[in-house]
Amino acid sequence: MHVFAQTVEYQGFWGSFGDLIWWFLSIIIFVGYIFAIFAIITDIFRDNTLSGGFKALWLLAIVFFMFLGPLVYLIVRGGGMSARSAAQAKQFQDAQDSYIKKVAGTSPTQEIAKAKEMLDSGAITASEFDQLKAKALS
Repeated sequence: MHVFAQTVEYQGFWGSFGDLIWWFLSIIIFVGYIFAIFAIITDIFRDNTLSGGFKALWLLAIVFFMFLGPLVYLIVRGGGMSARSAAQAKQFQDAQDSYIKKVAGTSPTQEIAKAKEMLDSGAITASEFDQLKAKALS
């Protein structure tokens, strides 16, 4: 009986520089795919014109057809993704601006100017003007 002895040399985790390149390329593609999936799912839930049933169908297509589903979604609805994202950003910006204006109030100079206009128009008396002025300066 003759046994052939084969020697195998251990080359480490990465056998060659090419294996290292393919490993990094695979990681980059996988991370990009994950980012695309999250962007698509966010867009599905952001779209108010899409009914709940269609949202569920798109999610099922993305989950069960992991490569074809996102590709079809990007082809069919990808053009509106940036428009929906921009509309949501504008809505958030308007809400933030409104909140800042509400809590910022007016400066003491503006309050005194308003009180002076009210005094000049006869809406308040001089003593009320003095009270408003003292309140604005405090």
